[in-house]
Amino acid sequence: MYPLKFDPILKERLWGGTKLGAQLNKPISSDITGESWELSGVEGDVSVVSNGTLKGTSLNTLIENRADELLGSSVVERFGKEFPILIKFIDAKQDLSIQLHPNDALAKERHNSFGKTEMWYIMDAEKDANLIVGFNRPVTREQYVQSLENNTLLDYMNYEKVKSGDTFFINTGKIHAIGAGVLLAEIQQTSDVTYRVFDFNRRDKEGNLRELHTDMALEAIDFDLKDDFKVSYEKNKDRINPMVACPYFKTNFLHLQGDLIQDTTHRDSFTIYMCVEGEAQIGNEHGDTTIRKGETVLLPASTNTIDIKTGGCKLLEITL
Repeated sequence: MYPLKFDPILKERLWGGTKLGAQLNKPISSDITGESWELSGVEGDVSVVSNGTLKGTSLNTLIENRADELLGSSVVERFGKEFPILIKFIDAKQDLSIQLHPNDALAKERHNSFGKTEMWYIMDAEKDANLIVGFNRPVTREQYVQSLENNTLLDYMNYEKVKSGDTFFINTGKIHAIGAGVLLAEIQQTSDVTYRVFDFNRRDKEGNLRELHTDMALEAIDFDLKDDFKVSYEKNKDRINPMVACPYFKTNFLHLQGDLIQDTTHRDSFTIYMCVEGEAQIGNEHGDTTIRKGETVLLPASTNTIDIKTGGCKLLEITL
């Protein structure tokens, strides 16, 4: 199985913009396009191969027929025939809602879903753009509830000014929001479960306030004050720089100025590359494909050697 590319699944969002088209060359048809789902096994939004002899085949069909070859036997053992990672690019023209995600146990109980642990890599940020990540002081459950009633939640939020290359790890239960003017790559568990707790009193195009999930969020939220979200990582050129390692994914940063060959004989997992700058040719023993800024490629677990040829690129490498 050769390196696979997929058609992007574009999502209109109240807070979306046009950067997915302008900067990442996505075929957007709306000026409120907020997300490009690059690699998804989510029901109703399953990715479809866009290159080579398997063009037109869905990700789920590939997994059904060739699970061990594509995913790796250890991944199949853990997750069955469900693709465990959801890969996105996100353009926030406006602030996203303040939200959080449940852990595996709660998500399974309530939604028969995985929880949603995620990470963000900032690709572009306008001047003074920021994120909300966690609280800025210790907060009790009672204080939190009162802040919602008094419309003072923002007073308790921790704002993080961001620039290109900044990386954040968002564990389950952590309150967060992407701020206006941020373009980022997102890596997350396969889950579309979000508890929205504050939406700046915005209305959708029909004039309706969006649904809040105040009560459900109360049982999921982590009230502890933790400074555990900003990821510190090396940016050495022409080397593999570890970024995040958690039970749900491992992510490395590659700033390549020349070619790189990896022996992946002992890697019992698929490998994903997201190109966040430049372009490269990525191949294995069964073929190769070009990946440019804003594109994603999936290499099967059966790959023995990954061959990257480039004159300059920055890649996020994701495995299990």
